[in-house]
Amino acid sequence: MPVEWLIKPETASEISGAASFEAGDAPLAEAHLWPYRSLPRRGFVLFIAITVALISVPLISVLGTPVLWGVLPFLAITVGGVWLAIERSYKDGAIVEELRVWSDHIALIRHDPRKAMQEWSANAYWADVHMHETKGPVPHYVTLKGSDREVEIGAFLSEDERKTLYRDVLASLRIARKSNA
Repeated sequence: MPVEWLIKPETASEISGAASFEAGDAPLAEAHLWPYRSLPRRGFVLFIAITVALISVPLISVLGTPVLWGVLPFLAITVGGVWLAIERSYKDGAIVEELRVWSDHIALIRHDPRKAMQEWSANAYWADVHMHETKGPVPHYVTLKGSDREVEIGAFLSEDERKTLYRDVLASLRIARKSNA
């Protein structure tokens, strides 16, 4: 699952005392989220090799003829286009969201390779997590609301992963509120 809890909300309750952002303490819960990558780099190399091999099979019949030189540039453009499209997909998939929850603070940082880093923070006691089952760009759309602003979290995750994320963020906010009281 492309959600990694470095500090899980369940283990946060075992920490004695309130973890304060202001005091510079470690967070009660911390998660990193990223898009799922179905084609790892090794698979990419294998896919390109198989594509080149399969595209080359029809060229056997035109070896030694001028037709080969007429068809070859188009085949090279095709393989190059596939290569560039998959590379673009890898760069688009380099998005990472970091969620950190303290007893008095919650912060979400989004690292996007095509945009400047985006940050959102609020008081954890007043922050809320919402799941919009049908009213979002994707089903079970998860948002965080606080400091008069609502931001999305994990929109690139699958539907089941967003449901799990919602439960985990809700649990971490409950723990933060308990330790703050």
